[in-house]
Amino acid sequence: MDDTIQKRQHMIEYQIKARGIFDETILKAMMNVPRHKFVPAEIQNLAYEDCALRVSHGQTISQPYIVALMTMMISPDNTMKVLEVGTGTGYQTAILGEICKEVVTIERIEALHLSAKQRLEEMGYDNITCILGDGYKGYAPGAPYDAILVAACPLEIPSVLIEQLAPGGRMAIPVGAGSQYLLLVTKDLNGEITIEKKTEVQFVYMIHD
Repeated sequence: MDDTIQKRQHMIEYQIKARGIFDETILKAMMNVPRHKFVPAEIQNLAYEDCALRVSHGQTISQPYIVALMTMMISPDNTMKVLEVGTGTGYQTAILGEICKEVVTIERIEALHLSAKQRLEEMGYDNITCILGDGYKGYAPGAPYDAILVAACPLEIPSVLIEQLAPGGRMAIPVGAGSQYLLLVTKDLNGEITIEKKTEVQFVYMIHD
C-alpha cells in the first residue's frame, strides 16, 4: 500500500475519529485528498502529523483535526454553495470541493492564490472558483452562501460575512486577539443570528484593507 495512503488512514483513525468526528462524508473527503500535495516539498514528510504546518508568506495549513472540525461545523452537503475565506495552499478548499456543489474561495496573497488555483485545477476540481481579493469583505458577486468557512482570525466577526450568509446558513470562524476561539455563527430563516463558542484555536490573523 502507498505510504501516504497508510498515513492518511492513520490520520483519520487517530486524529479525527479519535476526537469524535464520525461523519462519513467528511472522513471520505479527507481520505480522498492527498494532504502532502498541499505542503512545501521540504516538509511533506510532516503532512499527516497532528499539527498545523508553516507554509510560504507567513501562512499555515491547519491541523487535520481543525480542518475536519470546521468542515463538520458548517454541515456541508452536495447541494450547497460555500465561501471559504483564506485559500492558503488549498487543502481545506479541496475538502470542501469533495463535498459541496460549489466552492468560492478567496485569498489576498497573489502567490498563494495562483499556486492554489493551479493545484486545484490540476487535481480536477471544476466546482471550485478561486478569487484574488480581500476575504474580510467576502465575495458579494457569489452571495448568498449556504455556508462560510473562515481560515484566518479577525478581531471580530466581519458584518459583511454575516450579510452574505443565506438564511438557514452556518459560518465557522476563529475570532479574537491573544486568545482565539472558534465560533459557529448560525442565521435562522428569519435572519436572526446565533453565536456558539466551540474551542480555543490558533490561526494566523486576518489582514484586510
